[in-house]
Order: sequence, then C-alpha cells, then structure tokens
Amino acid sequence: MDNASSLDRLLTRLDETGPEGRLARDFLRTRRIKVSLRSQSTGARWTLFGHIQLHPNQVDNEAYALSLLVHEVRHLKQGKIQALSVQGELDAWQEQFVFLKSLTGKYSSSPRHQAIIEEMMTLSRDSRADLDRARQLMREFAGPKYHIYWLPLFPIGREIRFWLSGDK
Repeated sequence: MDNASSLDRLLTRLDETGPEGRLARDFLRTRRIKVSLRSQSTGARWTLFGHIQLHPNQVDNEAYALSLLVHEVRHLKQGKIQALSVQGELDAWQEQFVFLKSLTGKYSSSPRHQAIIEEMMTLSRDSRADLDRARQLMREFAGPKYHIYWLPLFPIGREIRFWLSGDK
C-alpha cells in the first residue's frame, strides 16, 4: 500500500478510536486541515498555515501515527502562542500518550520510553520545575534534533512578565 492510501486509512481510523479520535477527526474536517506526508526531523508537526505533516516512516505504526495526529490537533486547538511553549508541548504529549495507551494498553513498547512517558504523565503543566523536567524528558525521548530548548517554558507573554517582575 502506498503512503497516500495509508494516510487516508489513518484518517478514517481516527473515527473508530473512541471519543478522542472522533474529536480530532471532527476538528480536521470542520477546519479543513490538510494532513500530508513529509520527511522531517520529527514524527509529525503542525505548520504556521494550520496544516499537519506526518513523517512517511510513521504511517506503518498505526497506533503511534494516530497518536501523533491527536498530538498535532491539540497544538492547532491551543493556538500558536500556547503551542510554542513547553507547557503547550507537555499538554500535547500528555494527550497523545493517554490516547496511545487507550489504543495499545501502554505508552511504548520500549521500556526506556515507557519509563520516560510514565514520569512525564505525572508532571504539572503549571510548575516551572515540572516544565523544565518535561523539557529534559522530551529531549531524552525524541533525541537531539528535537529543539524543545528553543521554546519558553510558558507562553511568551507569561515568560516576559516573569522575566521582568519575577512573578509566576
């Protein structure tokens, strides 16, 4: 099966994966979001134009590919400012892995990745220390090409207020 038909099959499967999958598919349909395949340094990404790109190597692992789509839909729902923060990433990672576990019964088949995700699922999205730890765990999980250190912990407006006043 070619990648385009695999992508079509994945999008159709979202409807069959429970409420989270249906909500993601409804969002994609309602907003007419283009989902395409593109080689890149990550498994998937959202674009500034509101599209989602999935790495072609991901389509063969259906459950993980579906979880990546749920992750990227979460970012599009957050908006650019929230999505471009560690807080937004942690929110999307947590949603992705809750969804993946609902499909497979576990976060990962890799014991190392399973342990990383289990810890990440315990972290608060409102704690600077937890967001800093999430950043470390994400990099450990995804590797050095995952540029999480480029993002502020919180959305940029909140970070600027913190830097100027020291308020949290």
